[in-house]
Amino acid sequence: MSRLLCQLSYAAVMLREPLVREHLNYYQVMWRLVNPRVRDLLLGIMEEKGNLDRLASGLSLEERRDLLEKLTAGSELTREPLYGDASEGPALKTVEQYAALPWFSRLWLLIRSIFSAKSPLKLFEDRQVAALGREIALHWPRLYDYQQGMLLPAFYDDITELKNGARFFYTALDASVSQDKGAFYGFLGSLELPEIHSRLQTETDPEAIVQKMPKISDPELRQEALRVMDEILSDISTGDRQTMYANVRSLQYLKELSSFLFDRVIMAFSFDKALAGQTCAARLVKDMLNSLNNILYSLRFPPTIPLLESLFIFILQERENAPDFDLQKEIEGLLALSEASLLCIKEFNQRVPLTRILRCVDRNMSLAPKALTGGEDWFALYHDYWKRYTEERLGRFLGGRRKRELLKIFGDFFRDEPLEPLVNAAADENPGGFPLKGSFALSFLLTFHKLTFLGDLNRILKLIFTNGEFVKKENRIEFDECYDFLLGMSEKIVKFDTDISADGDFGRRYLQIRGDMSSLQAKRRKLQLVQDEAAEGADKIIGSARTVFLEMANIFNGIMAATTEIKNTDKYGALSNLEKLEDQGAIGTTDLIGAAQKFQRAQKILDSICAMEAGR
Repeated sequence: MSRLLCQLSYAAVMLREPLVREHLNYYQVMWRLVNPRVRDLLLGIMEEKGNLDRLASGLSLEERRDLLEKLTAGSELTREPLYGDASEGPALKTVEQYAALPWFSRLWLLIRSIFSAKSPLKLFEDRQVAALGREIALHWPRLYDYQQGMLLPAFYDDITELKNGARFFYTALDASVSQDKGAFYGFLGSLELPEIHSRLQTETDPEAIVQKMPKISDPELRQEALRVMDEILSDISTGDRQTMYANVRSLQYLKELSSFLFDRVIMAFSFDKALAGQTCAARLVKDMLNSLNNILYSLRFPPTIPLLESLFIFILQERENAPDFDLQKEIEGLLALSEASLLCIKEFNQRVPLTRILRCVDRNMSLAPKALTGGEDWFALYHDYWKRYTEERLGRFLGGRRKRELLKIFGDFFRDEPLEPLVNAAADENPGGFPLKGSFALSFLLTFHKLTFLGDLNRILKLIFTNGEFVKKENRIEFDECYDFLLGMSEKIVKFDTDISADGDFGRRYLQIRGDMSSLQAKRRKLQLVQDEAAEGADKIIGSARTVFLEMANIFNGIMAATTEIKNTDKYGALSNLEKLEDQGAIGTTDLIGAAQKFQRAQKILDSICAMEAGR
């Protein structure tokens, strides 16, 4: 029954591999035995794994604790060690044992050494190895032939099953921890370090700090938030640190086992007609089996339920919006597969005395597995995650405050008229839109064109365009180019908004990449490239608008001879027919001053928006 569970786990994992689905063969039958709900769940895991702030951040601590209690009560996950002392047997120190032999035994070995060209100690060790080889043949048949130095068919079958069982954790870890270790450790800490987690969320909150220190400056606010964070992290007890470290090591060892190059070992075997199975000269794979033995020895204890819960929640984040999504049932399905995988590991250790076999192969009775290192950097990654989290939250807080300040400025500048939003850009009202850096600035420009340019400025600009006579020809050229840009600015922004829609170039490519079945890391890179390309397009419009605002302000200041606002006073000149236009009542001094001020103010507001969106 346990072997069937291992094979079922393998079949489930294999179904996620596109190239393997067409060649299930034997495993197709077993796959049909898997609960349909679990089967659907596994197929869903092939879909994109989202950012690590969806389901993970949406679950409250109380919800996670409640889920943990239910999983713990209903789980059959083994609490027993996966690797017991019986798996290896005691290490024997040959020199000390030889010295402890009776004098007549040592004399006999000495006499034999004269005729065998081997030292008495070597003969004694050969005798121990032979005894161990006979013990293996007696208690674990068809695994290893110590006389021929051959690994036998039963070993081939067991190593293959171990590979199949361990593969589940490779996919699980790849879909969670490998994406962002720090974020995963932070999430795991919400269960293992609940008080620390709660304090980090509440006491580093910028709003809470500002309430206590109303006059604090932005740089001081950042320093205070990070100081509080470091203080809280220093309060983690030794016991809690050891718990987290044990969890991290468990993950590390699972990763080492699931990514072990089993295929290199398996490919070293060849079919033996006499034994009707696969065999291999043990010396060919000795080094790799030593590495495997160290991994299995290090993975002595199964992962905890809190660790597996955290692992599976990260996997399931993309399925949370599915109509039939039930978090508890989904995790129970994955937990059942992990139980089957861990059972494969445990039974391999029980069925295969790998340390004993390696002692025979290496002819070294003192050979013993060594515990792997790893996970020592967990606290540094945990610290970096919370620093990143604190700074991002601080950035959102300061950005929100600046945005509110800008909205007040907009209210005055646009006479309380609302901003014209980009229809297809992501926003609070449109979370499913295209994530565009620069969307706020484009909204400002769109509103400026509608209310300020067409409402106030166009009459003056059009009059100068048609009737104005510039003293300097270069001013006429600059004015015409700027006026032409302002006339078409709204059209450029609307076209760009269409480009980021589902039917536009950027939007279509973005949606196509999100639907790809490629690896999450590759997908994120491609998505970022599309976002960066779109941001460059937005920057071109924003940068051109800023230049036009500055040029127009300087041109109007030049007309009014307001040289204090101009760096190069010789560049800008007046209109030769300004008095005539004034006498006709077509334009007045107030109009010119107002136009210059509006362009100057628009340029400063645009700079503030760009600084806010850049996080400066």
